Amino acid sequence: QVQLVESGGGSVQAGGSLRLSCTASGIIFSIGAMGWYRQALGQQRELVAMITSGGSAEYADSVKGRFTISRDNSKHTVYLQMNSLNPEDTAVYYCNVDRIATNRGVKDDIWGQGAQVTVSS
Repeated sequence: QVQLVESGGGSVQAGGSLRLSCTASGIIFSIGAMGWYRQALGQQRELVAMITSGGSAEYADSVKGRFTISRDNSKHTVYLQMNSLNPEDTAVYYCNVDRIATNRGVKDDIWGQGAQVTVSS
């Protein structure tokens, strides 16, 4: 069964940096768009950044110029480099894949388990 495993969350002071990783496990033939979402306490989940299989990226206005999304297709992994973090970035960050083709078929809309990011002032 396909799973997305996240790593790299943690606590940092304002102005600091963190890097999140999310790797898809299983026998994978192809992966579609990969993205990062976040959900702060009491807030709705929001898109942070996404990257297509061809490498085109888009970002939420709130993170443009500070966050960078990238992917390594050979490792089935998506990354989120977060710089100049501020307390408003505190949230649980979830990775998402819109479609994965595996030896067991195609699966849509897969989510990681979430990684807590806490930024203190």
